[in-house]
Amino acid sequence: MRGLFTLLAAAIFVFSASPAKAGEGDLLSLGVGYYDINDNEDAADFRLEYRWDNQLIWVIEPWVGLEATSDGAFYGVGGLLADIQIGDHFLITPSFGAGLYTDGDGKDLGNTVEFRSQLELGYLFDNNHRIGIAGGHISNAGLGDRNPGTEILNVYYHIPVGSW
Repeated sequence: MRGLFTLLAAAIFVFSASPAKAGEGDLLSLGVGYYDINDNEDAADFRLEYRWDNQLIWVIEPWVGLEATSDGAFYGVGGLLADIQIGDHFLITPSFGAGLYTDGDGKDLGNTVEFRSQLELGYLFDNNHRIGIAGGHISNAGLGDRNPGTEILNVYYHIPVGSW
């Protein structure tokens, strides 16, 4: 019964929300954060992403990114996201992606192919710039012999392409 209530509440939330402002344009996204927040191999996390304003289905849009840590780990990733606007200025952006990971001197995630799921809470300024905080998880979904996974907390600044 509790699961049914949660599903119903999520459906009401998603279908009452609206996509982000039309015509906002593509975004160049810069992120900095804390890698492996729940384990002992923590590092600084740096991200550069490109998010297209090209809705594939409803609010689903593509994105690609590069991520590096202060321990030399590197992750090239791409996927899908949904910008869901709440009111005039707030956004919730769930995203999912897949990519190739190398650990450098950092945390061994057990496989080259890794998946990232993330939830970002953001604020949309009147000039279409954004700031957000995101929590994410990277793991190999059991593709490797080991699947330790990692959690990351990031702060993002999103710049509309062409605004500079």
